[in-house]
Amino acid sequence: MTDKTYNVLFLCTGNSARSILAESILNQEGKGCFHAFSAGSYPKGDVNPHALKELAALGYPTTGFSSKSWDVFAEPDAPQMDFIFTVCDGAAGEACPVWLGYPMTAHWGVEDPAAVEGTEVEVQRAFAQAARFLKNRISAFLSLPLSSIDKLALDQHLRQIGAMAGSTTSREKAS
Repeated sequence: MTDKTYNVLFLCTGNSARSILAESILNQEGKGCFHAFSAGSYPKGDVNPHALKELAALGYPTTGFSSKSWDVFAEPDAPQMDFIFTVCDGAAGEACPVWLGYPMTAHWGVEDPAAVEGTEVEVQRAFAQAARFLKNRISAFLSLPLSSIDKLALDQHLRQIGAMAGSTTSREKAS
């Protein structure tokens, strides 16, 4: 890797579950090389307590998160992003703000665990599965030689990561 710290923004419509999970996981796993953020196009205003429970169970940070609009990161004084990943199909299909610096983008869609209805065990299982899929993508992302790979090849790698197991995109193609 390099001495550069890369800024990564995870986007989801509600910014209450998947994007929060990804933010926490990357901040811990990529500490020193990456600084992760999360936001939503229509933030719910609260972080889903099941997301925080899953992060705690996995040993990841659970404090300092908030459900916020992606507009916060489109402001002139906002951190410039190097990478932006959408983790829900809704955010991937929306017209995003213009991001300063033209960051690399990819869609890493994962089913919404907050949409699962059922017993407490079923809901927590959905959050555990979402966290596992996101952690797998983040681990693959962290293994990329970012400082020595050209932009076109990096774009291809990011899209391949988004198509890993649990992808909502691969599920749609199978239908």
